[in-house]
Amino acid sequence: MPLTQTMQNGYIYADIEKWPESERWELIDGIAYNMTPPPARIHQTVLGILFRKIGNYLEGKQCAVYVAPFGVWFLENNADISNAKNYVEPDISIICDKNKLTDKGCVGSPDMIIEILSPSTAAKDLIKKLSLYENSGVREYWVVHPTDFTVMVFELVDGRYGKPKTYSPDEEGLSEVKVGIFENLVIDLKEIFIG
Repeated sequence: MPLTQTMQNGYIYADIEKWPESERWELIDGIAYNMTPPPARIHQTVLGILFRKIGNYLEGKQCAVYVAPFGVWFLENNADISNAKNYVEPDISIICDKNKLTDKGCVGSPDMIIEILSPSTAAKDLIKKLSLYENSGVREYWVVHPTDFTVMVFELVDGRYGKPKTYSPDEEGLSEVKVGIFENLVIDLKEIFIG
């Protein structure tokens, strides 16, 4: 990883823009995380189904859904994106405020983010990103475990995520997940975890 003079204070987005285009990086509090290896087939299958279901629901509506790689910058004090210490590429991002969208991605908090766990990202998704999303005001955060067939849903209440609600296609009454930021979108997990 190239070292720059900003390293003493952590990396910024301008640093990772200089790194090889073949590499994908995220920044959380100035710490760089490599996005390799590529996700497994089950990850991509679950991602594709979720993206399609949400995209179909949002057709003709105000909000838009984006799939990775799609950049999201969380800025402090209205900084320029090149100085951002927090830059991520969530698996799925839903943005309802079109003013946050640029040609490069989303500047500011998406309304909802979905991350699909893989062995190389689980700790980051459940600890680092959970904290970043909570502190940045992401209204709803889903953590999908594609091999355990579970979805944990964190909802922002009074600026904090409470205890997540866990859903599974095998649990009576917990196989359908209502998307909290929308009035009538329900995801049936039996259609998501198809193997």
